[in-house]
Amino acid sequence: MIRKRLVIVLMALAAVFCALVLRLGYVQMIQSPWLTAQAEDLWRRNIPVEPKRGVITDRHGEVLAYNGSAPTVVVIPSQVKDKEGTAKQLAPVLDMTYEKVLKTISKRTLLVYLQPGGRKITDEKARQVRTMNLPGVHVTEEGKRYYPFDGLAAHVLGFSGVDNQGLTGLERWFDDRLKGEKGRISFFANARGQEMPQEDDEYVAPKNGEKLVTTLDAEIQTFVEREMENVVAQYNPDEAMMIVADPNTGEILSLANYPNFKPGSYRSYPQETYNRNLSIWKNFEPGSTFKIVTLAAALEEKKISLTDPFYDPGYYEVAGHRIRCWKAGGHGQETMLDVVENSCNPGFMLMGERLGKETLFSYINKFGFGQKSGVELPGEGKGVMFNLKNVGPLELATTSFGQGVAVTPIQQVMAVSAIANGGELMKPQVVKEWRDPETDQVTEKVEPEVVRRVVSEATAKQVRETLESVVARGSGKNAYLEGYRVGGKTGTAQVAENGAYKSGHYIVSFIGMAPVDNPRLVAYIAINNPKAPLVFGGIIAAPVVGNVLADSLHYLGVKPSAGGLKREYQYTDIKPIEVPPIAGMTVAEAQKEMYGSGLQLKVETSGKGDYIVEQQPKAGAKVAPGSTVRLYLSDKPDKPTP
Repeated sequence: MIRKRLVIVLMALAAVFCALVLRLGYVQMIQSPWLTAQAEDLWRRNIPVEPKRGVITDRHGEVLAYNGSAPTVVVIPSQVKDKEGTAKQLAPVLDMTYEKVLKTISKRTLLVYLQPGGRKITDEKARQVRTMNLPGVHVTEEGKRYYPFDGLAAHVLGFSGVDNQGLTGLERWFDDRLKGEKGRISFFANARGQEMPQEDDEYVAPKNGEKLVTTLDAEIQTFVEREMENVVAQYNPDEAMMIVADPNTGEILSLANYPNFKPGSYRSYPQETYNRNLSIWKNFEPGSTFKIVTLAAALEEKKISLTDPFYDPGYYEVAGHRIRCWKAGGHGQETMLDVVENSCNPGFMLMGERLGKETLFSYINKFGFGQKSGVELPGEGKGVMFNLKNVGPLELATTSFGQGVAVTPIQQVMAVSAIANGGELMKPQVVKEWRDPETDQVTEKVEPEVVRRVVSEATAKQVRETLESVVARGSGKNAYLEGYRVGGKTGTAQVAENGAYKSGHYIVSFIGMAPVDNPRLVAYIAINNPKAPLVFGGIIAAPVVGNVLADSLHYLGVKPSAGGLKREYQYTDIKPIEVPPIAGMTVAEAQKEMYGSGLQLKVETSGKGDYIVEQQPKAGAKVAPGSTVRLYLSDKPDKPTP
């Protein structure tokens, strides 16, 4: 009996032993990797390594924003054995107080940054910290954002903060793609945070952010910002905003605002300066530039013909009210083409009346007003339109000439681009493509996007030709370019404040396109409260667009247009002078030609000799009186001297 019991006990013990062996084998063989990973997770401490933020370029690869690598000091408080001594050594190197450093490295936390003095420091300071070889003190790398052209396209680019996060502009909108993925330096530490001996550190490389190629053209952006600076210097406006776009694709080639800022030192500017992208955010009454929509709708619906007669007595009767034209006494007898050239308000009120509120407001909606354009930048406004139920005869009349409604600059640019490209509203585009940061291969190409057709090609062509007439014969003459067909419309809108129009406060604007027969560019500028004796869009804004279009067309290699309307001059206009053919003459012959013809031109010479072998500008060019003609001289008739 006893023997039997012993056998049972031994068998039970053997079973238990086998079970333990099996369990041990299972733990060691099967669960070992999982348990090891769990233990390592408990012991592992990670120091983050920041990726390089993605480069941003213009359409031709000109770098507009990039990350440089900058050293940063991080401390693991539990590994610092002598906190007071460590603080005394670090404080003078990092330009921080002893108390600040000591307080920071005494925190009961895994990892601390010594900021601000220890973040994104110079290589020399990093070398000094490394040489100290202080326990628990490490130097890692962080990205520092650079903007090589300072404030160029600042409101498009935006800026990123100290923690590699996008805060405004493209930097914010595409932060997830630009910031990349963090890497790390891993080490093992015990429960007290002390580094475990004989354990190797692990380095996981960060994944850099994608490269963003914008639709901007840095050269055209430079033209725009140069002209903006001139406007500010001459007229001291409260604000100014300008956009240049390719009407066929919706690509934004340039966008600029005043006041401007430098992204690399954004803290030096008021928040409203860098937070408000006026070109897409600001809502204001457009004035006469909005008449393009009324004209297009009236022509598309065949409510008018440009040859129809119209008499303007200086006002238009609407629901018992006389709404006056901007010109006292009116324009008298006109055709509808004259109405557009003269920007005659009564004529546009007639168009609005014939269209009716449902039809006019349906076109306003189709042209993209009262809704966001979809531009991929933060802070876009959508404008303010009348609720159709509240539109009566007065609201219909004022809307038809751009008063009582509010729009944004980007909406106006896209609406006129629809006229320029043959009738299709495009989505504005600021991103051209994305590229791999390592191989520079294109990973995503952004294609032009048609939102909808708004008018027929025939109507769009008729409106373009009418706008050319405005520049050649009407209120937009100061945007006229010799050799190029320019179409456009002026705008002068009084600013409303607290429900009433503010005396003497205007926003003047001009929107233009060129060449009219095959538009490559649409350019718009709005200037808020310019200080000048005469405040009209045709006087202040039109020349700015003319200058930008002239430089941009030459830069793009667009050849002068054949045909087109000739500019009509009034007795107050300054007529340009045609430069005579002087190259090939002797100096004596040129003097006789220049003085004998009475041309009001200045002459400068370059080189030595009696023969003129070249001239700038070329013969036939139109220049303003008093302009300078440079003559290149040689002692032989075939080439200039060095």
